[in-house]
Amino acid sequence: MTTIHVQEVGEQALIPRAELERLLQLARRVEAIEVESAADDITTQDLMHLAQVGGSFDFWHEDGEDIYTLNDGEPV
Repeated sequence: MTTIHVQEVGEQALIPRAELERLLQLARRVEAIEVESAADDITTQDLMHLAQVGGSFDFWHEDGEDIYTLNDGEPV
């Protein structure tokens, strides 16, 4: 059994490239497959959702990342 890791973004899904290639290899055993890039179809809402749930900014919640306050730095 093969496990595929999927990150859902709105109505779309993201999978690692290596897993996509594996799925394509399996599908091509059955029929010809053509891959179209959907980069132009990603909406701002989809990108915002990915930023929110994707985990890229989770480090901000770690201890030590809240070291600055409004009193730090120089006034603008």
